[in-house]
Amino acid sequence: MTMMKIRLELGRTKETPNGDENHAYEFIAPLDPEGHIDAEVWKKERENCTVRHLQNGNVIKSGRLTRIGRSWRFDYDRHTHGDDEPFYKLDQHTMRPGLYVSIMEHDGVQRPFKIASVVPAGINPAAHRS
Repeated sequence: MTMMKIRLELGRTKETPNGDENHAYEFIAPLDPEGHIDAEVWKKERENCTVRHLQNGNVIKSGRLTRIGRSWRFDYDRHTHGDDEPFYKLDQHTMRPGLYVSIMEHDGVQRPFKIASVVPAGINPAAHRS
C-alpha cells in the first residue's frame, strides 16, 4: 500500500467542452496494487487522507476523504454532511491517469473529473501528468 496524491481536473461538460484543469481536486488516499482505494488502510490513515478543492490554483476548500457505507466523499466540515461532495461509485473505480470519476459538487450538480495524475504523496503531480 502506498499513500498517493491524486489530482482530478474537470472533464468535458456542456459548459466546459474542453474540460478545465483550473477546476481541480487534489487528495491523498491509500491505493492497493490495482489502483483502488484501500478501505482497510484508509481506516488507519484517515487523518492523512486530505483533500484540497482548487480553483485557478487557489485552495477554495480543504477537508478529508471520508466513507459512509461503501460511498466515498469529500467532507469539508466534520459536524455536518451538508457540505459533502460524494463520488459516484468510487469504490468501483481504478485511480489511473486518463480515467474519469464523477463528483456531486456542492451546487448539487454531478460532474465528470479526469484523473490527471496519481503519484506518491509528497511529489509534485505536474511532473507526472499524462
